[in-house]
Amino acid sequence: MCSPCAIEIVNHDHPRGPFRAAIFDFDGTLSLLRRNWQAVMIPMMVEILAETGTTETRDELHHCVDEFVMRLNGKQTIYQMIQLAEEVTKRAGAALEPLAFKRQYHDLLWEQVGERVESVRDGRIPADLLTVPGSRPILEWLKQQGTAMYLASGTDITYVRDEVAVLGLDHFFGDDIYGAIDDYKNFSKAMILERMICAAGFAGGEIVGFGDGFVEIEEIKKVGGLAIGVASDEEAREGINAWKRNRLIQAGADIIIGDYRELDSLAGLIPLA
Repeated sequence: MCSPCAIEIVNHDHPRGPFRAAIFDFDGTLSLLRRNWQAVMIPMMVEILAETGTTETRDELHHCVDEFVMRLNGKQTIYQMIQLAEEVTKRAGAALEPLAFKRQYHDLLWEQVGERVESVRDGRIPADLLTVPGSRPILEWLKQQGTAMYLASGTDITYVRDEVAVLGLDHFFGDDIYGAIDDYKNFSKAMILERMICAAGFAGGEIVGFGDGFVEIEEIKKVGGLAIGVASDEEAREGINAWKRNRLIQAGADIIIGDYRELDSLAGLIPLA
């Protein structure tokens, strides 16, 4: 973990709006319900690859898996499973269908996530303890200013809608909550941005995007929007996760934050229409 500053401006020539629309990733950007998902996915994949009989060490397999899992972070989970199937095949193993790998992963992950979701749902844990600090105030501020708000996640849409509601954030986004579907080729964050531009009539430079993964930052930059990388430390709930920060900068993030606590300062960088 590193904490160089609350708000780090990486690109001093970043878009300056005014902004009329905001798009958020969910896991790690607003929600902490699925924190540590990597600690479930990566060991599962390492074990599957080890079972192919490869001569690679566990460390070598971990490095391989870590690279593609985090490179694809932000895309639908199925893409990580497609890559896993390709890696199994490369090692002369018998790969399951990517959807079967995805179900296996979800079953393992739900052992942790399900308990968190139900703890918030029945009031044992306050929702704000399982959100990135400052999430609610920034969403309230954007909503009060009349900003159009979208949420797009690589997690399956059924889970996303439920978890957004459990955290009490659904009313900020209304019908504009998007997530992965089985027909995965007909959903992507790029498609949501295209819809914002073509159907809703926003110019790319009028969109500000928030995300903790490579993909959403890359896509926001492609359309000319302001990309805010959320390098959240999901365990400590404070400071900057150094690994995320580096990846987000590689993806093209204009600004890096760890959370939304410095709302007044952040608001000054996001002039709204």
